[in-house]
Amino acid sequence: MNLSILVLLPFLGAALPPLAERFRASRTLLALSAAALPALALALMVAPARRVIAGETVLSSLQWLPSLGLDLAFRLDGLALMFAMLVLGIGLLIILYARYYLSADEKAGRFYAYLLLFMGAMLGVVTSDNLLLLVVFWELTSLSSFLLIGFWSHNSGARKGARMALTVTGLGGLALLAGVLLIGQVVGSYSLGEALASGDAIRASGLYPLILCLVLLGIFTKSAQFPFHFWLPHAMAAPTPVSAYLHSATMVKAGVFLLARFYPMLAGTNLWFDLVTLAGMATLLWGALAALFQHDLKGLLAYSTISHLGLITLLFGLNTELAAVAAVFHIINHATFKASLFMAAGIIDHETGTRDMRRINGLWRYMPYTAVLAMVASAAMAGVPLLNGFLSKEMFFAETLQSDRLGALSWVLPLGATLGGVLSVAYSARFIHDVFFNGEPVNLPKFPPHEPPRYMKVPVEILVALCVAVGVFPALTVAGLLAVAGTATLGGTLPEYHLSIWHGFNLPLLMSVIALVGGVLVYSQRQRLFRWHARLPEINANLIFERAMQAVAGFAGALSGRLRNGSLQTYVAWLLAVVSLVLLTQLGPRLLSGDRALLPLDGVALLAGAMLIVAAVITAILHRHRMTAIMSISVVGLVVSLVFVRFSAPDLALTQLSVEVVTVMLLILAMYFLPVRTSAESGVFRVFRDLFLSVVVGGGVGVMAFAMMTSDFNSISGFFLENAKPGGGGTNVVNVILVDFRGFDTFGEITVLGIAAMGIYALLKDLKLTSPRADSTGRPWARDAHPLVLVTISRPLLPLALLVSVYIFLRGHNLPGGGFIAGLVTSVALLLQYVASGVGWMHHRMPGDYHPVVALGLLLAGITGVASWLFGHPFLTSTFDYIHWPLVGKFEVASAMLFDTGVFLTVVGATLLMLANLGKLSLLDDKGAGTGAGNDPDQTGQRGGA
Repeated sequence: MNLSILVLLPFLGAALPPLAERFRASRTLLALSAAALPALALALMVAPARRVIAGETVLSSLQWLPSLGLDLAFRLDGLALMFAMLVLGIGLLIILYARYYLSADEKAGRFYAYLLLFMGAMLGVVTSDNLLLLVVFWELTSLSSFLLIGFWSHNSGARKGARMALTVTGLGGLALLAGVLLIGQVVGSYSLGEALASGDAIRASGLYPLILCLVLLGIFTKSAQFPFHFWLPHAMAAPTPVSAYLHSATMVKAGVFLLARFYPMLAGTNLWFDLVTLAGMATLLWGALAALFQHDLKGLLAYSTISHLGLITLLFGLNTELAAVAAVFHIINHATFKASLFMAAGIIDHETGTRDMRRINGLWRYMPYTAVLAMVASAAMAGVPLLNGFLSKEMFFAETLQSDRLGALSWVLPLGATLGGVLSVAYSARFIHDVFFNGEPVNLPKFPPHEPPRYMKVPVEILVALCVAVGVFPALTVAGLLAVAGTATLGGTLPEYHLSIWHGFNLPLLMSVIALVGGVLVYSQRQRLFRWHARLPEINANLIFERAMQAVAGFAGALSGRLRNGSLQTYVAWLLAVVSLVLLTQLGPRLLSGDRALLPLDGVALLAGAMLIVAAVITAILHRHRMTAIMSISVVGLVVSLVFVRFSAPDLALTQLSVEVVTVMLLILAMYFLPVRTSAESGVFRVFRDLFLSVVVGGGVGVMAFAMMTSDFNSISGFFLENAKPGGGGTNVVNVILVDFRGFDTFGEITVLGIAAMGIYALLKDLKLTSPRADSTGRPWARDAHPLVLVTISRPLLPLALLVSVYIFLRGHNLPGGGFIAGLVTSVALLLQYVASGVGWMHHRMPGDYHPVVALGLLLAGITGVASWLFGHPFLTSTFDYIHWPLVGKFEVASAMLFDTGVFLTVVGATLLMLANLGKLSLLDDKGAGTGAGNDPDQTGQRGGA
């Protein structure tokens, strides 16, 4: 099956919970709607998973932008399978848990939607077989986690935590993108498979140190490695289901996943060992030490996550095959016991009303079943024998003993590992003893606490059972998955290792015993340690980060305050000043003229040039006479259209002419609301400044244009001329380029047009402006808003204009025309009816809401592009064929016409959404007379407008 479907299902599922919530579904139905498509994805993964377990790598690819090296390529090997199972499996348990955790008055539909977006983004990260695609999903995890962490937006801590997480991981994502681009430059491809096979070439490249540092910046920020660890504890302001998911199977695991994924490509050097091992060791010890002194239950677990992520990073940094296998093993184990611990913490918070361990003592008496589950998970986190954490931690101890990269200082690694183990046992013991024993509860907001609803404990039970099953029967439970995941991580054969609960008396076992005994001893001295810790200066990462953000915002505000004076003229002057500086410094004598001969001048060309110059000068001089200025600037547009005709570009001429008509109508509507008279605000300095800028910019652009037109160059036009008919099925090269060769550009442009229309609509929606009562000379506006002559002429013009629009649209693939021009013609025809007959008359005869038209156009254009994937072609690839119609004969049918229909609808919807709503502003106010755009000419006695 196509792996893209697995990734797509959670994204599609994100639409179901809000829809179910809109229909007032019960909380159970909301949870079921959220779990439906992830469960389907997990079921569909069974068949490819069998192939992966058998040693095969499942690949699927859809061409998207092959010229840029960006394809929708996915791979399911052992490593991707392991992470996909964690993402989907734990995600489904989180959904069940959230059903009982979220209160009835919370927006559960929105919560599930964010969670599924997060799930889909993580699935995309772990299954991407294209480096650029991986970065896209990587950034989606940052954005979706921002929404989840800040879900309780009424909480200041949640908002700040979300902003901090997005800032840190977003900056790391930019570094990762730069590293990926450099990898693509070295390898010559953005295919992950090719990059993994080119590890030797990358390590031998002079760019390797820069690539490694950039990639590690992305990894370390995402997986909260020292010194970028500070954001993760503040992310615990999210709801507990989010924390459980984020800390166990997603987000922070994306970083260590990338360490595993890029291991064959980047590992094996001293620089890798130094950077990764140092960061891992520092994170392991700092996180463990900080966890011991946390009083917040989730705070302890958050810092313990940082510590265990450091352990995994340290293992990858050791540069040995068995250490990498141990890291993969600990990823699995950490996901199970950490998810169960966070959910247990959420249950405790849910039933007691607090997470303060100084208050929630003695819960064994009130919640014995939850206590057993939490204690087993805590013991697994501490590395107690017969639980899964013990097995991977013992492998960790063994690998630190085997490393000799530090020479005489190699003893530092096992010493640091043992110290980390001691602290891990100490904070795990605190979790168990302080919460479930240690006396009686103190001033609980909810008393007495009791066991949660039955099914709220099911996810915890499943995960704790896995901790025990893997710890006792590792060969029967996890060995197969670990083998294929380890093979994919190493990119080769596995080293020899044995998963068993007993390896005899050896140094790793001694280190485990020291960690267990030492951890209990450290915890027994906790009061002294707390007093020592209280004397240390407090480092508030959140406060430091907020001060830094305020400093940046303050600097930006001061700078913008100096530059911003409310004058658009000043802003444009600054922009043109920068352009002038570039032109003055970059233009040289060699750019003044090329070697191509000039075309001969004739009277028509001279007349057109003179008209352009005169019209532009008149516009600038008479800009206060608005109607004159609009007419003169329209002359410029008309002459440009004639220039296109002169140089055999009828499509451009039609487009320019149509755009000119729409623009003039826009200017007339906008100018109508400007003050009738304005004072002369330009002083001498401003006049000379503007004159200088205009001369430099205009002259510089003219010189560059002249240099371009007189220089020899290799044009791509020959390719389009040769391939328009055989490749795109059309003789109109311009239209074929727009809907086929450069269809993706056109799709982006109409998307921007639709967004701009929505933005203008939002700005105008509730705007109320008073119509002026007279023109600049004091003459009152005409009382007849809809002159009979204009109304009479416009009515029969509408069907004629629409017929012309249909004709232009249908012939566009082979003759000048197309969806864009036809859309503008249709828009002008409809706008003429608005002007002649008014908004009320038009809305009485056709819908006044053009949002659906824009949406339908974009949807149709997008579906046309996606349809090409179904036939194994790149996005927006068109096809054509010839059919024979009765009476008509041979007739060409091209799929690009559907795309062009989408362009047509978007242009019509966006243009009318902007101009028709701008026209509404000219409605008569209570006292004055305006244009009367909203009046119905069929009604008598209406006051008029211009």
